[in-house]
Amino acid sequence: MGQAAPSTNPVSPPHLVRPMPSTDTIFAPASGFGRAAVAVIRISGPGTRFVLETIAGPLPPPRRLTLRTLRDPSGGGALDQALVVFMPGPGSFTGEDGAELQIHGGPAVRAGVLRALAALPACRAAEPGEFTRRAFLNGRMDLAAVEGLADLIDAQTEAQARQALRQLSGRLGAQVERWRDALIGALADLEAALDFADEGDVPAGLEARAGAAADALAREIAAALRDGRRGERLREGFTVVLAGPPNAGKSSLLNAVARRDVAIVSAVPGTTRDAIEVACDLGGLPVTLVDTAGLRESDDAIEREGIARTRARVEAADLVLWLDPLDAPTPPPEDRRPYLHLRTKADLGPMEGPGLAISSTTGTGLDILLDEMQQRAAAALGEGDALVTRERHRTALIRTASALERVADALALGRSELAAEDVRLALRALGEITGRVDVEAVLDRIFAGFCIGK
Repeated sequence: MGQAAPSTNPVSPPHLVRPMPSTDTIFAPASGFGRAAVAVIRISGPGTRFVLETIAGPLPPPRRLTLRTLRDPSGGGALDQALVVFMPGPGSFTGEDGAELQIHGGPAVRAGVLRALAALPACRAAEPGEFTRRAFLNGRMDLAAVEGLADLIDAQTEAQARQALRQLSGRLGAQVERWRDALIGALADLEAALDFADEGDVPAGLEARAGAAADALAREIAAALRDGRRGERLREGFTVVLAGPPNAGKSSLLNAVARRDVAIVSAVPGTTRDAIEVACDLGGLPVTLVDTAGLRESDDAIEREGIARTRARVEAADLVLWLDPLDAPTPPPEDRRPYLHLRTKADLGPMEGPGLAISSTTGTGLDILLDEMQQRAAAALGEGDALVTRERHRTALIRTASALERVADALALGRSELAAEDVRLALRALGEITGRVDVEAVLDRIFAGFCIGK
């Protein structure tokens, strides 16, 4: 309900079709379930005023918390004493009329209020993400900001929260909009040169100006893509794999860093058969520690599978901690992986040879190890300042830059129509990041910039 029928007009491309505004009013709890002092219920849609007047009496003043008695519309019985706030559209989160009910957080009270709302006409429980979807469809948020909101909700560390807040506040969307504006200008120049060259008020050199703009924009986007994928890596976390021979102290180190017994520690070689992961907050950065099976030759089929998985995790790791026990030295492999050589069981005697001496029993060297891990994670992930935070963004920007790089070649061959098509493709790819893909802006720029058709 509330969705527009698919367009049958062949002139209107599918990406321009927008659903019609919903006639439903939706509601949902905005706070966690369980016993609490306060629970929040959000309401949005064209029937918000009716809902409030039905269960809370006269409509309260906009954006002002008002104490009201909520009543069941079916019998008039009191449901709760609640704080009610009404937020008229379009200045609300969804762009529609909206409201919040701050009720007491007991399960019975919450269930009663939700049941009363569901009984009202054209009022239903919201689907997952529907409030944010309406905010996007009503122009209150672009797609990049929507993803930033999702990342903020899922953020587990300070750096992840900072990155999500930047995206939610429109940092990526604003940059994309600046790029988009420059592309619209370039396309308007090319379209004017192609279609209106015989008009006396169309200036010369439009193709050259468009080509210069496309080239500058391609270089700027390429620079933004040379970020070491910091944004995506921060969302996913910095992966540190503990590797080495059996009985090197990998599980003991994992337990010492996690400060709890996560992995089984045993003197029997091959105890760890599968990878064990622990998520940590290291200086505000998300770090995942992975304990793995000891590397050695084995006839045990299950242990061989564990060793194969260890090698795969080592290949995919951001950092490998190679544990080399003092009583059985085994230097790390000589390859290009980012290894940090650790000499374990330092409490058993003096260390000889390279590597950082640590002891999971006494804590020797653990502070130095954690500082080194934090520095490497910070160098790889940044501090939440990345512009590109998802693979979807990166793919769209790569397609944008690729299309713009073809513009110069087309213009050099005198094929302005091909150059214009490449700029259109770049605009389409760029618009996918924020959800803005249309042609009306190009027409507006053409007719605003030149006195064509006077």
